Formats: sequence, structure tokens, C-alpha cells
Amino acid sequence: MTTGVPPAVELAGLTRRFGALTAVDGLSFAVAPGELFGLVGPDGAGKTTTLRMLAGVLRPSAGDARLGGVSVARDPERVKHSIAYMSQRFGLYGDLTVAENLRFYADLYRVPRAERSARLDRLYRFSALGPFRTRLAGQLSGGMKQKLALSCCLVHEPAILLLDEPTFGVDPISRRDLWLIVHEMVAHGTTVVVSTAYMDEAERFDRLAMLDRGRLVALDSAERLQRDFGLQMVGIPVERVYEARTVARAVPGVRAAAVFGDQLHVAVTDAALDGPRVTAALQAAGLAAGPARAIAPSLEDVFIERIGRVESS
Repeated sequence: MTTGVPPAVELAGLTRRFGALTAVDGLSFAVAPGELFGLVGPDGAGKTTTLRMLAGVLRPSAGDARLGGVSVARDPERVKHSIAYMSQRFGLYGDLTVAENLRFYADLYRVPRAERSARLDRLYRFSALGPFRTRLAGQLSGGMKQKLALSCCLVHEPAILLLDEPTFGVDPISRRDLWLIVHEMVAHGTTVVVSTAYMDEAERFDRLAMLDRGRLVALDSAERLQRDFGLQMVGIPVERVYEARTVARAVPGVRAAAVFGDQLHVAVTDAALDGPRVTAALQAAGLAAGPARAIAPSLEDVFIERIGRVESS
């Protein structure tokens, strides 16, 4: 984060409980103005609950967060004035056209009449929805609905944009288009916080917070997390990969093992020494395993290793 500049988003011990379940467990970090920041983790990691608290939709059980200096615990309604929140089920109106949905949200956000035409033209242009402005929203493809939902969020030019898994279930081309829109907003100074379960999207973020069961397990840029992995990684082609994973985890020197297609990714202390040892253990267990080869750790490898580190501490 840039020093000397107040954060756009700041979490301090942010916690949410649902009965005996702690969905978000004491999150503390800050997001700089104009940063593209990611909340990354599997289902149940606490991503959606975190974004709902940041949006002022859900009150924290403990701790607080500030967006643009406004507390979500004390003044959640005022937080909503400077943000846009696109939930997984954003409220498009299927019986309204693309244009009517955009005009409705422009009215809802009280966009000045004098500014509407230019804003809508810009949204049509970079969302590529111009040719479909008379089509009912309910007749759009999944990817086009997501682009319309994002355009509705942007019509009032929010300072902070919160996106909850915006590319979930979206085709690859629409997924690319959505990211182009997000990157353009960041280039214009918007602060964007995005949640995703897709590790391959994490490299798009300036920084990311890896979450597991509501806890923060890593916080940095993708590049630094991979560079500072601290272990060596080997890939081993093997049959019956899930059985092989159990065998590999029991080998001395193995810190983590995960399934990637028809391979194991195994985190070890010394690839030259431990890699052949893992292969030998797999073969001794009756599994057809190829030679271990050194590979660069993926973000998923980093995530799995960090979870193991937290659980063993």
C-alpha cells in the first residue's frame, strides 16, 4: 500500500458469527485508493460475508471496517453513498430492457439528468451492450447479464466497487470482457474489491487476501506470495491421484501434497532429495508414478501450504 495516503477500505478485527459458526474471524487489512484487491478462497471461506459487511448489508458481530473513512458498524447507511455492491444475485429486472434497467438504476442513484446521456453512452460502449439496449434483461445470456449488472453498479460512478464472484458461471469471452471493464474502472481511480474462488484470476489483483474458514492465511501480491513460498515444489504424474496424495503426505520431508489433474504437486524441503523419495514411496505402494520434476509453485500451491501452516501452528 502507498504510505501517507488514507486507505479506501480498512478492516480492524472484522468478525461475523451466525450462532456457533464464526463465518469471518477477526480480519484486519487495508486497501489503498485505486487498488484492485482480491478476496480469494474456496466456498465457505467467508468472502461473501465479508463483502456484505463492507457493503453495510450485514452488521459485524465484532470489530469494524471503514470505507472512505465511514464506519460500517456505526453508520452503515452512509457507507452506501460512495460504494456499489454487486452481489452474486444482483437485482436486474428481467421484464425491463437493458436501457430501462440502466435508467432505473440512474434514477435510484439520483444521477443528475445533465450527466446521464454521457454516462450511459460510456457504459454501453465499454460493456458492448449498445446493440442490445432494447432487449429484455431476462433474455440475455449469463455473461451479458453480468455485464449489465456491473454497468448498473457503475452508473453513479462509485468511489469503491465491491464485486462478489462476478465471473462465476460465466463463459470465457464474457469473463474476459468483465475483467476489461473492471480494469478500466481501476485505471480511472476506482477502488475495487473482488471475491473469487478461481485461483487463476488472482494474478489480476494488485494484492490479495487468501481466506480459509473466515481466517486470513496470506496477504500480499500474487508475485510475492509465489516468490516467498519458502519451499520447493515437484510435480509427479501418478495413477489413482487421491490415493497417491495420502501416500505422499506420509513421506518425511513432504510439507503439502495436492491433486492437479493426473499429477501430484508436492511441497518439499529439498526437491533433489525428497522428490525421488516420494516417487519411490508411491511405487512401493503399488502406484504407477513417473519421475518427480521441479516446478514453480502455483497460487493454489501457496494457498494449500499456508492453510497447513496455520493449522499446525
